[in-house]
Amino acid sequence: MSEESAVMWVEKYRPKTLDEVVNHKQIIESLKGFLKNPLTMPHLLFAGPPGNGKTTVALCLARHLLGENWRNYTLELNASDERGIQMVRERIKNFTRHLMGSMANVPYGLVILDESDQMTAEAQTALRRIMEANSRTSRFILICNYSGKIIEPIQSRCAIFRFSPLKREDVIGYLHRIAKNEGVNLTDSGAEAIIEQCGGDLRRAINTLQAASTISKTVDKKVVLQVVGRAGAEEVRSLLEKALKGDFLKAREMLYELMVTYGLSGSDIIRQIHREIFNLNLPQKTQIELANLIGEYDFRLVEGANEDIQLSALLAQLTRFGLQKSS
Repeated sequence: MSEESAVMWVEKYRPKTLDEVVNHKQIIESLKGFLKNPLTMPHLLFAGPPGNGKTTVALCLARHLLGENWRNYTLELNASDERGIQMVRERIKNFTRHLMGSMANVPYGLVILDESDQMTAEAQTALRRIMEANSRTSRFILICNYSGKIIEPIQSRCAIFRFSPLKREDVIGYLHRIAKNEGVNLTDSGAEAIIEQCGGDLRRAINTLQAASTISKTVDKKVVLQVVGRAGAEEVRSLLEKALKGDFLKAREMLYELMVTYGLSGSDIIRQIHREIFNLNLPQKTQIELANLIGEYDFRLVEGANEDIQLSALLAQLTRFGLQKSS
């Protein structure tokens, strides 16, 4: 791997302009409308699941509005680190005051507040007043996963844009472009495995690809599952089938093999077993009973019970359940 590609790929391949952003065409067109007359742009609230481009769009917008020296007129904060009223009173208030005497060829400064749904109620209450009092010299871009955690007075001061998860084909295309540039052979099975584990979270997908590439230059399904610490669906399904057919010892042997091979915890195994129960060709009533059984053992692990004993007990219960159904 080259020295250049040792930089995190998320930052390296982050779009620099709005035109480079994957998907979200309607949102991008709306924001471009504000660029025609920047003074008409209100405060903005970007909401949606993680890893789908909210922060990237905010940074691209800052570059378009403020030019090459955009960093001099942009305050970027992560509210999950500094989420109290002190952050609002000191850093944000001081920044907006500083702008009054330093603006040259820019319409206003930008305050990008990431993870804003993590702010305390007191901090949000203080923030709404600052947003209103400094609207002449600054605009706020609030970024969050859950807009319902933002108080109504702030929401009413913002134009709200809701970001949906990225489309499957867009994520796969982006991953293949990165793999080609970095000299990594990303197979179709590897791309599908990344999508299955990461869904529409492009940031997580890129990080998974980079981690997998450090293990092998050919990134296939096996390498991806090894990186993310997940067993293959087929292997978990085979384990369940063995247990439900009454072969407890073989199922237990397969369980420990999975835990050693993929480094899985008891909770990881139970989550995957729960997912695969609904992929087995079983009557709905049986699936309900098994889901209830699995929930009981998940609760025991959360309460601190021994993983080895509880997983063996779960397999024993599944084996007994299978034997009862077949008799």
